[in-house]
Amino acid sequence: MTTPMMEQFHAIKAEHPDTVLFFRMGDFYEMFHDDAVLASDVLGITLTSREKNSDNPVPMAGVP
Repeated sequence: MTTPMMEQFHAIKAEHPDTVLFFRMGDFYEMFHDDAVLASDVLGITLTSREKNSDNPVPMAGVP
């Protein structure tokens, strides 16, 4: 299921494919997909996922 938030993320990411996108979600900034994997490795932050119970969970990492 694609949410309006993820649709917005994908639209912005399509315009800036070579940029790690920090997407503001409330008090946090979250990264998704390959951005999350890269940020987790470079910044040493936890890699988790959205939609954990789906067939295709979305990698996610975030910072306050």
